Amino acid sequence: MKTPILIINYKTYPQGLGRKAVELAEIADQVAKEYGVAIAVCPQAVDLRIVKEVTNSVYVLAQHTDPYISGAHTGSITISALLDCKVHGTLLNHSEKKIKLEELAEVIRLCKENRLVTVCCASNPEEAREVAKYSPDFIAIEPPELIGTGIAVSQAKPEVLTQTIDEVRKISQEIKLLCGAGITKGEDVERALEVGMEGVLVASGIVKASNPRKVIEELSIPLSRKS
Repeated sequence: MKTPILIINYKTYPQGLGRKAVELAEIADQVAKEYGVAIAVCPQAVDLRIVKEVTNSVYVLAQHTDPYISGAHTGSITISALLDCKVHGTLLNHSEKKIKLEELAEVIRLCKENRLVTVCCASNPEEAREVAKYSPDFIAIEPPELIGTGIAVSQAKPEVLTQTIDEVRKISQEIKLLCGAGITKGEDVERALEVGMEGVLVASGIVKASNPRKVIEELSIPLSRKS
């Protein structure tokens, strides 16, 4: 996936389910084309296929994937399912969907084998360093105490971002770094890019907004200057 990038996590909000998931994806698709920026959307698993079918300018990511190709794994989201939906990749290890490090390592390995992008979340710089050992494509640093607060990590705790850069770069120069938690305004994105992030991960600030298009456009403007 190209950077800088805006990743929109729908979580399980009703504003991002079914028909509304499609509408939000279509808005993101239009903004990506109009502003020439990279945007990814992460709908619930039940909406992955239809969202992928109605978009062509955004990346589509699953919110989670289990460490299986296919088989007797009832209730799992498998690599085969993602490939069949033709999505681009997956979020992993979000603070609301933590997985064991050995499972994370296996999912990343399987995704690499199948050319699926991995965006792995970490709650702090130390966890980011551990995650980096498995060579995901992206690491998104998200202090859980700021998620959904409207208090942007890039403004309130920029030192967390710089520490994450330092820790991850001890392991890899290739992993791309993102930040999330509380991102709601263009200046939050601008500050994140100034610190050294290559994009942002946003959920409620967009999905629950009264005017999602306006927010997506505002967050895209700083990205467009770097694209």
